[in-house]
Amino acid sequence: MANSGKALVIVESPAKAKTINKYLGPGFEVKASMGHIRDLPSKGINVDIENGFAPTYDIMPGKKRTVISLKALAKKCDRLYLATDLDREGEAIAWHLQQILGVPEDKTYRVIFNAITKASIQEAFKDPGRLDMNKVNAQQARRILDRIVGYQISPLLWKKVTRGLSAGRVQSVAVKIVVIKEREIKAFKPDEYWLIPAVFTTDLKDGKAALWRAFLEANTVDGKPPILAKQSEWLTEHNAFKAELVKVNGEKYNADNETQAMSVYHALAKASYSIGRIETKESLTRPSPPFITSTIQQAASNRLGFAAKRTMRIAQQLYEGVDMGSRGAVGLITYMRTDSTFLSKEALDMARQYIETEFGPSYLPDKPKMYASGKNAQEAHEAIRPTDASLSPEQVKPYVNDEQFKLYDIIWRRFVASQMQPGRWNVTTLDIQAETEIGPCLYRTNGRIQVFDGCTRVWTISSNEQQLPVVSEGQPLAPVEIEAEQHFTKPPARYTEASLVKALEREGIGRPSTYASIISTIQDRDYVKQKDRKFYATDLGEVVTDKLSEFFPKVMDISFTRFMEEQLDKIEELHLDWVSILEEFYGPFKKNLDTAMEEMKHAKAETQPSEFTCPDCQKPMVYRFGKNGRFLSCSDYPECKYACPCDDEGKMLEQVVTEHKCPNCSKPMIHKKGRFGEFLGCSDYPECKTTQKIDKEGNILPPKEPAELSGVKCYKCKAGELVIRQSKRGPFLGCNKFPRCRTIISIKQLDHLKELQEAGQWPPDTYEKADEILGRKKKPAGKKDKAGKEEVADIATAEAK
Repeated sequence: MANSGKALVIVESPAKAKTINKYLGPGFEVKASMGHIRDLPSKGINVDIENGFAPTYDIMPGKKRTVISLKALAKKCDRLYLATDLDREGEAIAWHLQQILGVPEDKTYRVIFNAITKASIQEAFKDPGRLDMNKVNAQQARRILDRIVGYQISPLLWKKVTRGLSAGRVQSVAVKIVVIKEREIKAFKPDEYWLIPAVFTTDLKDGKAALWRAFLEANTVDGKPPILAKQSEWLTEHNAFKAELVKVNGEKYNADNETQAMSVYHALAKASYSIGRIETKESLTRPSPPFITSTIQQAASNRLGFAAKRTMRIAQQLYEGVDMGSRGAVGLITYMRTDSTFLSKEALDMARQYIETEFGPSYLPDKPKMYASGKNAQEAHEAIRPTDASLSPEQVKPYVNDEQFKLYDIIWRRFVASQMQPGRWNVTTLDIQAETEIGPCLYRTNGRIQVFDGCTRVWTISSNEQQLPVVSEGQPLAPVEIEAEQHFTKPPARYTEASLVKALEREGIGRPSTYASIISTIQDRDYVKQKDRKFYATDLGEVVTDKLSEFFPKVMDISFTRFMEEQLDKIEELHLDWVSILEEFYGPFKKNLDTAMEEMKHAKAETQPSEFTCPDCQKPMVYRFGKNGRFLSCSDYPECKYACPCDDEGKMLEQVVTEHKCPNCSKPMIHKKGRFGEFLGCSDYPECKTTQKIDKEGNILPPKEPAELSGVKCYKCKAGELVIRQSKRGPFLGCNKFPRCRTIISIKQLDHLKELQEAGQWPPDTYEKADEILGRKKKPAGKKDKAGKEEVADIATAEAK
């Protein structure tokens, strides 16, 4: 390398490069690798299992120009600084860069920093380190293990379930967690119970009952009563409060049927009421720790409605740098992939100074608050926090977009609040006595009043607790309302994004940096679907989970997955031999794989009994699995071919015969649902396979007009003609021999091609000549034409419909 005194710094993204560049002098040139530049090729497993699991890496599609550019720059510089992210993934990117650029080890330095600020960057470059091969090996082992599992189980699923499926060491266990919850919900049997709540007031004048009922009726929307905040407001205004019956004649109240409840209710309706015991205690609302990756995903989901993937994308932007006008690009938060709640001394001092200045000494604890991290947390990393506490959300707002502001706001508030005094409340418990014909009864209620806001001044919390009126022991009360209410126990709550992240973290499935991609992947594979922000396991997800659990018990075992995660962590932490860990896993895994190939039955060949009877032959119906999920079929198939869809609970969906007649055989058309939505199908199926598309109201849509012929021949198949098709991106030219010929050409070329054809210059003899005529640049190896691919997909969808 030339001894120019110039240093090359490589980071992952242009945004990060731009922010770092302003903190380094003219002796540094900062460039971006645009993420990973080398990986296992997508075709084939590319791991030599027989020879120490040696991986074969290739430069990733689309990255060859980046590599050529970086190599040219590396030759002109006398030092290489690898400033990729500080986690294992960043270490692996740095190692691959070093391997490809071929810079000698003694000229290669590793710099890591938790925040992209002037102080952090200059400190990192003042004392650079070397590559950490234990981190690299930990990432490499994880990548290879995931490749082995995914690339060896997925083909099995193609063969035994349906084409196009995928399996993963972590994703499959994540699906299992959702499936387990799904089955708990389906198996749940509700229990009946009765409550007798009451509303009391200290105002003994008549008329409050009528006012309360009028308030409820006036504020009921779509059958739902007014929100609790509105109810609390009314109750406070009328010196009233709610209470629950807790004891009857000295025993805990418990009624599981109407008869029991009504006997107590009738006795209470005739009772007189007064205040019994009054107890007031102080309660503290302690601040929560600053965010780590999992908790920021949970908070962003609950408070902002952000998906985990969206949260991490926005956090990445805030970390890499935002243009702050005259300040230039500023990294607003520390690194967002961390499982440590540790805060540096500088961060603690910064927070404490801000709190004392802005809120006063009463909000500042005597000493900094320290929080315990999880057992696997890396204490060298910091929690997610603002790089500068003095940059309040309002100061940042003019320079960020709406979603960046919302995420920065909760990060800033959580960090500042974590170093504040607790909020203090006076919590009062009231006992209400009732003398009845069945013995003394006891109602109880709670209310609280805030004495000092503390950390809740910054990190606000919602509370529906009522404010109680001032009362004294023995004071009489008037009942405003007493009701006997029937209730049923509820099934377990479905997972939301926040609670699923929490479950993955609790079970040790994956690592904080992977939660977002896990949740995204299991939805993309159609193993899990999200409805009203809650997760449901699909039929496909249940079938795949059952198959894998039967033949790969260890891979699908939650505790074993946790153990493997810990082993992979120990490669970095305790320097375990990564090859030995892979060997220990692969032996039993290969035996299971061989057994599954031989013994696993195809999902479509299996049936489960149902409670339904075939309407055609009166024989039992069974559940089968098809390309569109679970359906009901006659058990006497193929003698009886009756089949019908079922809903998510497995209930038979009756065929809806419409008034429309089949245009081919005149028999009634039936309303059906397929992979592309709802449609009409002939009732004489499979003898007549006529279908018709319908709109949302069930009206038959006119047949699609045939594609317009262009008169221009296809250069690929020579037998077809280009036609004008429509896609969501507008018109384009495609061969009328689709799907055998998938030629795609821009509509802008139509007039030019007509002229060439008239001149005898179209179609050309070779594809290369066609590309030259069309002005197409040769794509790098492996590069996909995304737009063309999507247009082909549009054609396929239209043809299928």
